[in-house]
This record gives sequence, structure tokens and C-alpha cells, in this order.
Amino acid sequence: MTLPLTLSNDMPEQVGTDHALIDQARAGDEAALRALIERYEPQVAATVVGMLGPGDEADDVGQETFVRFYQSLDEFRGDAALGTYLTRIAINLSLNALERRKRQRWRFWSRDDEQAPPEPSVDGRDEQAASEREQAVQAALDQLKPAFRAVVVLRMIEGYSTKETAALLEIAEGTVLSRLARGMKQLETILKDEDLYD
Repeated sequence: MTLPLTLSNDMPEQVGTDHALIDQARAGDEAALRALIERYEPQVAATVVGMLGPGDEADDVGQETFVRFYQSLDEFRGDAALGTYLTRIAINLSLNALERRKRQRWRFWSRDDEQAPPEPSVDGRDEQAASEREQAVQAALDQLKPAFRAVVVLRMIEGYSTKETAALLEIAEGTVLSRLARGMKQLETILKDEDLYD
């Protein structure tokens, strides 16, 4: 799975073709399902990488997003655009992965240690990682609490509106604004400490 850090939201001209492809996929047309996956893979990847950082875990969650979509294909009613629906699945699976990370970190933390275990750093296994600055931004995102990270990723990286972000995360718009402000302030502090914030 390719893991870019940018994405375009659902294009209006895709909506009609999405519905046709979904109908064909429901009827067992594997080419139609493959076309949907290829169309939305960059968007899902951007969400997952924004939440988890690049690496095998992000690849796994990205693939699981499409597995879940396939499993729920008959239940998809089209109330939301397909890109929005897939992003919601990707965010939920990413939050689950972050919770697993947290549990694993605590499991191996010695009770004799005075401090809680540190937040995990972004995995640097992706050989095609962009610039040092992009890596630093991703590492800074990784230090945010998952609730703040989700809002920052959706609003600032993926370009969803406040209203769309609220709908995706099923929270109030005021909560989105509050979490965004706090998350961005924390990011600024982290990046200033790394001398990467102008």
C-alpha cells in the first residue's frame, strides 16, 4: 500500500460512478471492487499514516479498512460519500491500534520505574520517507493524544471542514475546534523544541 501524506476529498464526478461500482461489487464483480480500492487507497493511506506514522502497522490498518468495507458492502446505504465512510473506518481502526500500542507499552513497563513509559516514536522503516521536516512533523503528531491527533489529521492534513470532521468523529463542532486549537498548540511547542517551527 502506498502511503502518501496528501489526499483529495471525494470528487463530485466520482459519486455517480462510486454507486455504480458499489452495485457491481455487490453483484460479485471483482474488477469493480478493485477500482474502488484503487480510487480510495491514497485517501485511506493518508488518514492511517497521519494517525499511526508510516510502517507495517499503518499498512495493516489500511488493508483492514478495505477488508471491513468489503465485509459491510451489503450494508453500505450511501448516506455518506464513500470516501467519508472509508475515512471513518480508517480513523476507528487507527484509534484501536493506538489503544493497543498504549496497552503494550504499559504491559512492558516495569512497576519499579518512576515514570510512565514514553510515547512511542514514529517507526522509521519507510525507506521512502520524505524530508526530515516531514518526519519531524509526523513524530510530533505521534506525540499528540489520539483525540487531538484525529482532529489535526482530518482538518489540517486531509482538509476536511469542521463540520465534516465532527461528523466523521461523531463529536460536536465546538469539540473539533477546541481539540484542533489544543492539538495545534501542542504541535507548535513540540516543533519549536526541535527547532523546526518558524
